[in-house]
Amino acid sequence: MNQQVNLVTLGVKDLKASRQFYSHGLGWTPLLDLDEIVFYQIGKGLALALFPLADLGADTGHPATAGTPFTLAQNLNSPTEVDEAVQRARTAGATVLKDPQRAAFGGYHGYFADLDGHRWEVCHNPGWSVANDGTVTLAAVDAPDAQD
Repeated sequence: MNQQVNLVTLGVKDLKASRQFYSHGLGWTPLLDLDEIVFYQIGKGLALALFPLADLGADTGHPATAGTPFTLAQNLNSPTEVDEAVQRARTAGATVLKDPQRAAFGGYHGYFADLDGHRWEVCHNPGWSVANDGTVTLAAVDAPDAQD
């Protein structure tokens, strides 16, 4: 089996509200927007789908619940971009779980939950880079001083 993920599907309570949050609130452009599902290109060979929670449960044959025990993350180019992204999410109706701040790993990050409780980390990790072929390089960075 190939070591890859091509699609992340989030079960949402209200597809119309979630579409509004991601498309208009966050400013994302749909890859394919249908009445019953919406897809966003989020990386090389990677898409995010929003699908009604009840339909996701029916599709898998098991009830689906809102919220997630994992975090989706987006690495941005600077702490300023992190601040702007968290503010944009807040304005769009997200619940900010952690205001942007220096992180123990040496970068800068904040967390928000979308309308269904899906948790997003928005960060600037100077040790993270992506090559033209999509290969990720992750290097340790110096942690901030306790005084900062």
